[in-house]
Amino acid sequence: MIQALATLIGLQLLGEMLVAGFGLPLPGALVGMLLLCAALAVMGYVPAALERTAGSLLQHMMLLFVPAVAGVMLHFERVAREWRPFLAACVVGAIVTLAVTALVLQWLLRRRPADDA
Repeated sequence: MIQALATLIGLQLLGEMLVAGFGLPLPGALVGMLLLCAALAVMGYVPAALERTAGSLLQHMMLLFVPAVAGVMLHFERVAREWRPFLAACVVGAIVTLAVTALVLQWLLRRRPADDA
């Protein structure tokens, strides 16, 4: 578990360094997760320790959002002033997420072999 956590934190750090070094307009954590995705695609499998550790983190994901929500509440006055773009981003983001999820599901279902039953 320690090695898996070190890997996740190390990739996030590498992502932060790449963003800072190249001046990319992306969050460093996102770049780190893209690096993780690329590494797993090259490897062709997910190491067992990483799978267990990621599963444990996903089970408690709501706790990981508490600091972000608290951070937004610190700027409640700004959100109240600029509620239209905030609402538009939330609605458009939800619609795009649902549409992409539906398209990926359809694509995966078409790739699934037909049942012999």
